[in-house]
Amino acid sequence: MILSKDTCPLGGLLTLIKITYFSNSVSMKSYTAAAIQMTSLPDLQKNLAESRDLIELAIRQGAELIGLPENFSFMGEEEDKLIQGSEIAEATEKFLKTTAQRFQVTLLGGGFPVPKGEGKVCNTALLVDPNGQELARYEKVHLFDVNVPDGNTYCESATVKAGTDFPPVYNSPELGQLGLSVCYDVRFPELYRHLSKRGAEVLFVPAAFTAYTGKDHWEVLLKARAIENTCYVIAPAQTGCHYGRRHTHGHAMIIDPWGMILVDGGDQPGVALADIEPTRLEQVRRQMPSLKHRVF
Repeated sequence: MILSKDTCPLGGLLTLIKITYFSNSVSMKSYTAAAIQMTSLPDLQKNLAESRDLIELAIRQGAELIGLPENFSFMGEEEDKLIQGSEIAEATEKFLKTTAQRFQVTLLGGGFPVPKGEGKVCNTALLVDPNGQELARYEKVHLFDVNVPDGNTYCESATVKAGTDFPPVYNSPELGQLGLSVCYDVRFPELYRHLSKRGAEVLFVPAAFTAYTGKDHWEVLLKARAIENTCYVIAPAQTGCHYGRRHTHGHAMIIDPWGMILVDGGDQPGVALADIEPTRLEQVRRQMPSLKHRVF
């Protein structure tokens, strides 16, 4: 385990954590993945600038696959998200494509609003290749309409239109088969079973998990999705206070197919890195062939 710290040009301390497995590639190659952790604000340009700094930090440590959390480009009141929806969507998509191309990296934007008519937006995740080309797009299907025991009430469906399609699996010859999801999806195991049936080897779970639910559910849900599907899980996260009473849990993670936490980003903005090893994936699936034993 390698632990180092670096200072962000925007100010504040970035925590960088990396764990490495040493093994040989079988089908897809071995590579370093990064789960970015942010405290996004109701400030589009500031968030994009911080995203760029964190991506560059990950690149300097050798990351070839990078995930940004849900709401990475804008985290503010729902009405502001609607008012600025077109601007956020246009600027975010342009940012993802130009940044992926600039750094020659595969990049996941874990969730940003895209206007869909009827006065609503879709919470959209976008996967982009090193040439800046779109690989896959997913509109979040499970919306967070919850009365949390800490007294906060969330009604994502008031401003967000739910997607209607299962998330895609993108087959990358070098990075493996990448399955998409967003935050609240993690509570619905049937979605991940669909992804694993379609061949997923790496599951993205970008999130803005509430501080209250995160302390009890975040880690156990991520580990469950990894274990039951024998997949790597890459979970970028939001952390800290964003506006008003909106606090998120943090602890961006990368988890291996056995359910071992390879890296935990703690509660500060930064980058969590770990190596994705095809031989580890093969080993776990050989020793625990639960996917082959499915009855339904």
